[in-house]
Amino acid sequence: VVLIVLANFFIIQRNGLEKTARDQARKTAINAMYYDLVNVYYKDNGYYPRTISRDKLTAVDPSLFTDQLGYTLDDDKCIYTDENNKQATDGDCEYKYKASDCDNDGKCKKFELSVELEAEGKYTKSSSDKK
Repeated sequence: VVLIVLANFFIIQRNGLEKTARDQARKTAINAMYYDLVNVYYKDNGYYPRTISRDKLTAVDPSLFTDQLGYTLDDDKCIYTDENNKQATDGDCEYKYKASDCDNDGKCKKFELSVELEAEGKYTKSSSDKK
């Protein structure tokens, strides 16, 4: 009986650690995109883009645009590539980017990046966080 209780305890602990690791990876991606938007893209262009992608945020490790479920944020698309290299563009990315106060040329004054975490709820970084 003691072994069963201990085994269950370790399984629960392991699952908690795995959730925490996945959430940390999500936060790392959002933070990298945020810092590129604020410290690189905005400084170079004077505005935020309407959409984001690996091509626009070149200071971000391209792998960070792919979320924990395998979906890649690419402009206004969410691309999933399966094990056979077939791509679908109708996915629902974990990472969300929303630009606002944009002109007709796609030059925006504000943005919000967010992701739903497994253990903590929604994690958000926005242009209003800029100091």
